[in-house]
Amino acid sequence: MNRYRRLLSAALLAAPVSARPQDPYAVKRERLVHEIVAEMRATAGSTGRSQMNDAVARAMGRVPRHRFVPPDLVDAAYLDRPLPIGLGQTISQPFIVALMTELLDPKPSARVLEVGTGSGYHAAVLAECFAKVYTIEIVAPLGEKSRALLAELGYRNVEVRIGDGYKGWPEAAPFDAILVTAAPDHVPQPLVDQLAPGGRMVIPVGHQFGAQDLLVITKAADGRTLTRKTLPVRFVPLTRER
Repeated sequence: MNRYRRLLSAALLAAPVSARPQDPYAVKRERLVHEIVAEMRATAGSTGRSQMNDAVARAMGRVPRHRFVPPDLVDAAYLDRPLPIGLGQTISQPFIVALMTELLDPKPSARVLEVGTGSGYHAAVLAECFAKVYTIEIVAPLGEKSRALLAELGYRNVEVRIGDGYKGWPEAAPFDAILVTAAPDHVPQPLVDQLAPGGRMVIPVGHQFGAQDLLVITKAADGRTLTRKTLPVRFVPLTRER
């Protein structure tokens, strides 16, 4: 039994009851994790990450992605591709979810801000890896639906806000990590300001119909930042309040 199979077995035993009663999707999640591992190895030259750490692997093996997609797409839930969730939004490709989480270098005692709750799937993955997740969604129906689903699945360490994620969550800052799941055309300064010294931000940046790059931004103790490009990506644009 290899390392990821052991992690998946432990994850299923430890998962909340709501996520694993005679789970018919467990094998599909296991297959998906192996696909993600293969893709991480293939892209390691650009990302610097050839595998998932244990926490991320367990999260990808536990979180029931089929609960976060529309009913007519349940059969496609464990394919490694993005899917539409309505209102012009998507649930990200699982490989990208795993990679972005991995690039945050999650710690079990850390606090993370997610900008763009969407379906709530990535928030659930983060909740498996971080002590506290703050997540913001500007599309109110999506945010409300995700809040209810995350609570139903037992994720008590996630707080959902409806609002403009560009502004961050100032009263809860600073954050050890910040994840942005929609693409602005520049890095929002409020998010840089709310990143703790030593923290990391993972964010896609670029225009909707042009090139986008997945960036990793680290903040030094003196407040200076270092930005590194990883992969070209394609995300929906970051929506602002009007």
